[in-house]
Amino acid sequence: MRVAQHKELKQGLSRRHILFIALGSAIGTGLFYGSAKAIQLAGPSVILAYLLAGAAVFIVMRALGEMVLHQPLPGSFGGYASHYMNPLAGFLTGWTYIIEMVLVCIADVIAFSIYMGLWFPDVAPWLWSLGITLIIAGLNLCAVRMFGEMEFWLSLIKVAAIGAMIAGGAWIIFFGFSSTASDGSAVRHAATGISNLWSHGGWFPNGLLGFVSAFAVVMFAFGGIEIIGLTTAEAQQPEKNIPRAINSVPSRILIFYVGTMFVLMSIYPWNEITGASSPLVQIFGSIGVASAAQILNVVVITAAVSAINSDLFGAARMMYGLAKHKHAPDALGLVSRAGVPVIPVIVMLGAMLAGVLLHKLYPEGLFFIVAAMATFATVWVWLMILLSHWCMRRKLAKQEAAGLAFPVPWWPVAPAAAIGFLAFTIVLLGVNEASRPALYAGVVWIAGMSFVYWRFVRGREIPLTTLAELDGPAVRRPF
Repeated sequence: MRVAQHKELKQGLSRRHILFIALGSAIGTGLFYGSAKAIQLAGPSVILAYLLAGAAVFIVMRALGEMVLHQPLPGSFGGYASHYMNPLAGFLTGWTYIIEMVLVCIADVIAFSIYMGLWFPDVAPWLWSLGITLIIAGLNLCAVRMFGEMEFWLSLIKVAAIGAMIAGGAWIIFFGFSSTASDGSAVRHAATGISNLWSHGGWFPNGLLGFVSAFAVVMFAFGGIEIIGLTTAEAQQPEKNIPRAINSVPSRILIFYVGTMFVLMSIYPWNEITGASSPLVQIFGSIGVASAAQILNVVVITAAVSAINSDLFGAARMMYGLAKHKHAPDALGLVSRAGVPVIPVIVMLGAMLAGVLLHKLYPEGLFFIVAAMATFATVWVWLMILLSHWCMRRKLAKQEAAGLAFPVPWWPVAPAAAIGFLAFTIVLLGVNEASRPALYAGVVWIAGMSFVYWRFVRGREIPLTTLAELDGPAVRRPF
């Protein structure tokens, strides 16, 4: 085993790997399963909720990209919070991101077991959760290039399927479709049009409160996209590939989320979505496209596996970065000869197994609670990214700011608006009674980790330097 110097993480991720790793993390359970809860809360106005959230996410990603290109640091946004704000902010950001990934992984694992229940209703859901947890942990112990290839193909499948679903749904909206009845006769279904968007209570059927309450789920859906910042150490030509990935991912996610929501609620009444399975599977099965429902179930299973894979990767790399800054035990900074941070992967495995146990003990209602807690963690991390970026900009000379390679657009208006929006989203968690415990848990988490920092970590961290300055001879130690 090598003691973790930065270059021990192998640069095995190409541009397509980076792009699809981010897509894999951000297009998953939030779209394929969690969207059911968002639709139930907001009705058709959930489309606007995804648009607003997507715009904020784009500014977050551009701010992160600007910092990555200006000064790469180990631990990415955790490192930036330490460097530009203070070490406590970095400590809280890094560990909150890790708990975010733990929660998102648990949510994805729960969703996976629900999807498998469509085909195997008699199998205990927690058994599916256990199986996929062990498989994904094993994959993450492989060399990073193998991980990147796996994530590329898993994400490609679901991206292609979403595109096909949107196209098929648009055909049903404008032209209708034909199916075969149980007696073998042909059945013609008329075009649905888009009247379902307003004919079941209007655009805001549950009022403003329902609309804003949906953000607890909507923001969860985009969680994980910030993983792009953690791929810098293992990216080939990061100065070219990171900006390209950041510029392309938000727009594609907006198309996938907004396009999917528009199609689904156009061809099927929003108030008949139950949440017992993926809305995609329920809707296409209910309107008579049974084969499409079965195919889509394969797709949503693939999506869940892809998201778990990406999230575990991100959490492991954050632990590595924290260990470099002495914000985590040194053991978390050890990597295998293949360049994989083994101990962080094992830690994530243990956390996910705890989630499997919770799923066994509390099979009902666990998903929304976990999603709401993950939303708090996600929005906190995004806030820290924006605040770190703001502090960086305030410290730059005017000439230096003008020479930034990848500047955030519409500075300073857009970042300020995004900061306000994210702070408002955290407050909204307390509006919905179901998500209120998640807000309380988040406050307790921040307070508890602040105590841990002041009691056990403060004064022991090492100053952060650029990644290039961390290059040096690797020190061998027995595993």
